[in-house]
Amino acid sequence: MSKQFTTAKLILTLFAPLCILSACNSSTKKTADVADSTKVDTGKKVKYLSQPLISSIYTADPSAHVFNGKIYIYPSHDINAGIPENDNGDHFAMKDYHILSMDSIGGKVTDNGVALDIKDIPWAGRQLWAPDAAYKNGTYYLYFPVKDKKDVFHIGVATSANPVGPFKAEPEPIAGSYSIDPAVFTDTDGKTYMYFGGIWGGQLQRWTTGKYEADGSKTDSKQEDAPAISCKVALLKPDMKTFDGTVKDAVILDSLGKPLLTKDHDRRFFEGSWMHKYNGKYYFTYSTGDTHFLCYAIGNSPLGPFTYKGVFMKPVQGWTTHHSIIEIKGKWYIFYHDTQLSGKTHLRNVKVTELQHNADGSIKLIDPFL
Repeated sequence: MSKQFTTAKLILTLFAPLCILSACNSSTKKTADVADSTKVDTGKKVKYLSQPLISSIYTADPSAHVFNGKIYIYPSHDINAGIPENDNGDHFAMKDYHILSMDSIGGKVTDNGVALDIKDIPWAGRQLWAPDAAYKNGTYYLYFPVKDKKDVFHIGVATSANPVGPFKAEPEPIAGSYSIDPAVFTDTDGKTYMYFGGIWGGQLQRWTTGKYEADGSKTDSKQEDAPAISCKVALLKPDMKTFDGTVKDAVILDSLGKPLLTKDHDRRFFEGSWMHKYNGKYYFTYSTGDTHFLCYAIGNSPLGPFTYKGVFMKPVQGWTTHHSIIEIKGKWYIFYHDTQLSGKTHLRNVKVTELQHNADGSIKLIDPFL
């Protein structure tokens, strides 16, 4: 475990109980899992940049899209499974997906109920983590990571005629897929790409040889002076269910054109990737994980390489940071999560705030606290 991770966990452990959960005082009826959250009133108030979009259930990892002029959010559904916290993320024991929708930013948010349950995925074992979605030719596609019955993460796909489901899962995972955090981007030429991967609990470091290595001690990504493990990117075939060709590395370079190193915890990729296109450039955004930054790198191709440009969002309250970015009505927005409702790293809530591109193409830094 890195020194940065140890320090970050200590800071978060001390900080989380300071939160007064003002959103919990709303008139929204709480479900049982929200009612179980720990609330500690210390007399100090944390001022958040934005408020949770929904408080009836715990949600995280929001992948937002605009379909037919309406905003749909595809998040994880956090539950309190009573599993002790560890670096493998076993306490993130999600079992289904609820899709949220809203007509406009700031408008009413609707929970559309269960769109896909782990029991309806034939090959699934446990841990239904951060999903994403796409649309093509009358069909909506829900992409999801879940461990198979051998406890290995792969990425599956489910389809529906409705953006909120219900979705029907394919009988097998996408061939050649592995790890977590699928993020699907359709370019202006109609080609669709999937970005995926996350180290540590996401198992990406166990695939460095091209095969899954069950012994994590052999692939622990501890070679600090070696190039950092890259996010993966694959072109999708027109059927949106299979990869077209080999999986590639989405390499992040420094200003000198050299790959970022494993020890560069403030800049290297960890998990939670996203892609958006702005003024003809490809913005690859991602989480640094143990240092809790959201960073961006810019490239001339959706396949990269991408040149690191900086941090665009400071750490939120909670261990994980996972986001998505969309444009609607000429403005850009970032959807993200924190732990305002619970103060617990595995019981999160999704939020949204405006994202601004500066005149030079850089992204204005966002502070999740006022």
